[in-house]
Amino acid sequence: MTEDTAESGDDESLAETFWAVASRLRRQTREALAPWEITPSQSRALVVLARHGEVRPGTLAEHLRIAPRSATEVIDDLQARGLVERRPDPADRRATLVALTEEGVRVSTAIRAARRAEADRFFGHLPATDRAELARILRTLRG
Repeated sequence: MTEDTAESGDDESLAETFWAVASRLRRQTREALAPWEITPSQSRALVVLARHGEVRPGTLAEHLRIAPRSATEVIDDLQARGLVERRPDPADRRATLVALTEEGVRVSTAIRAARRAEADRFFGHLPATDRAELARILRTLRG
């Protein structure tokens, strides 16, 4: 018996347990985003723009760790909903910047609050010391 199965008392590996928890968290996040009819990718883009201000599409793609073409699709969808706008880059008139609109700021703030509340519910049954240790471990694994 491996160390991780000995501790859990069954045949589920550490990786299987991790993916099951991640899947549950993703499902609950999608449910939390449902009132805004927004995808997790769109939500992450709003968070990046709220944190970093206006950025070029390629920079947004890097932050999201997606292909530039995929970032363009996310931007197009958010722009169609009035949450972001494209602006000329004053430093390079050939380039474009993406920025939150007023509505994008409002929606981004509401989504962050909903995600924070969902995370508090999800992790809330863990003692504070366990949450801190889990956060430390996950940051280490994230690299």
